[in-house]
Amino acid sequence: MKSWKSRPVPELLGAMPALQLFETSAGKVVPLPVQDHASLYVCGITPYDATHMGHAATYVGFDLLNRAWRDAGATVSYVQNVTDIDDPLLERAERDGVDWRALALEQTELFQSDMEALNVLGPEHYIGAVEAIEWIVPEIEKLVESGLAYAVPGTGSEPDGDIYFSVEAASSDAHTKGYDGPWWLGQISGLTEEEMRPVFAERGGDPDRASKRHPLDALLWRVAREGEPSWDGASLGAGRPGWHIECTVIAQRFLPEPFTVQGGGSDLVFPHHEMGAGHAFALANVQMAQHYTHTGMVGLDGEKMSKSKGNLVLVSKLRAAGVDPAAIRLAILANHYRSDWFWTDDLLVQAQTRLARWRDRMPTLPTGSAKTVLVEVRNALASDLDAPRALAAIDAWLDATPESAMPSVFDAAIFADLVESLLGVVL
Repeated sequence: MKSWKSRPVPELLGAMPALQLFETSAGKVVPLPVQDHASLYVCGITPYDATHMGHAATYVGFDLLNRAWRDAGATVSYVQNVTDIDDPLLERAERDGVDWRALALEQTELFQSDMEALNVLGPEHYIGAVEAIEWIVPEIEKLVESGLAYAVPGTGSEPDGDIYFSVEAASSDAHTKGYDGPWWLGQISGLTEEEMRPVFAERGGDPDRASKRHPLDALLWRVAREGEPSWDGASLGAGRPGWHIECTVIAQRFLPEPFTVQGGGSDLVFPHHEMGAGHAFALANVQMAQHYTHTGMVGLDGEKMSKSKGNLVLVSKLRAAGVDPAAIRLAILANHYRSDWFWTDDLLVQAQTRLARWRDRMPTLPTGSAKTVLVEVRNALASDLDAPRALAAIDAWLDATPESAMPSVFDAAIFADLVESLLGVVL
């Protein structure tokens, strides 16, 4: 699957300081390794209701990391998936009376156009779950052969043969063999098993399914059901993959082991990233990623934003209403990437006002004025991608910088380049 087009990133004088980033499993900000080559995997969308503001905030947030790494002189390998087959997609297609493939294609293309408009750098590899099935099947077979996955007998309307990942066997296997950095359930989330069960049920798991060895065992392969799409699963039988194994296999195929940062929304910490890490260790005896970082949740006017409530703010609808995508991006950047926040009309108005001011002031900058703010913006982003601090630094700098009777074209160019290169905002 093709990624979206990326604008060239302007090159700046100097370089980003050493980066610090919040580590979810440690619960604190930690230094990232200084690397010539960095690698990033951010979990993609299930293509329906694209692109809501929660999506946009996540991908803009990790776009800051991508840009910061590049400014530090590193090359970046970026991979993202799209879950173009899953229960929620099929349910939405049935509800709307459309073919699931047409819905997935339409929403994926809409998402990509939104990302391009928001100036989010496209991933090097953008991989659909469907195209990854041929890679996923043999990996699940390995887990079955090693005793870390098993088939569940059917009950009632459920057929025989669904394959599940054994969390107890995988945790025990890792500890017994004494691998460096073994995986265990709760390693990333820090949740107890008691805390995990309701979250697992809420986020696509089935803790109460009969015949599972452990309530938190995660689905790897769903065997074919009548009326559902399915693919050849070799020894697994016809069916389709579970959610977590999809990202693990794609990441391990295209990125180093372990890669630098696993990213996504905070709702993916458990079970998605927890299970993905377990799958990775079970398959290759390595950690999935060196670091796990997550973005906050976005609400609307003080309420949780959700598909079920029908109160999603969609980037495409804002764009269709004539809102400048640069203003949408600035509104997102006004909130720290890992904070929970609310979209409001006032937030958008403030972003539009800020964008207009930056554009108005750019041609009036005096000679030698832009170098100082470049340092301040870099320092802010190096400190856990603190975009609100970077925006405030620019505002304060403009407040303190007089309009020049003989403006500097050079400084105007530096300002435009630093804002686009580091913040992704096109002036």
